[in-house]
Amino acid sequence: MNKGELIDAVATSTDLSKNVIDNIVSATIETVMDTVADGEKVTLIGFGSFEPRDRKARDGRNPKTGEVIKIPATTIPAFSAGKGFKDRVKNS
Repeated sequence: MNKGELIDAVATSTDLSKNVIDNIVSATIETVMDTVADGEKVTLIGFGSFEPRDRKARDGRNPKTGEVIKIPATTIPAFSAGKGFKDRVKNS
């Protein structure tokens, strides 16, 4: 399911227009991304949590040459599914 399909699905289950739902979904995604980018965690009870995670610097290998390369430390976004989400997927 992509963003457009999500908007269509929400529109069929509510009385809201696709335009309003698109604005809500877009604002929600932007807010989550901005909050995680600022180093904070976003928790949606029953769904899951979005948070920044630090990756340590490490050595890697160029697959073509086998040469050792340094991979720098970085911060990545991470998602952890909540209990309700895990149970729904497990029992489907």
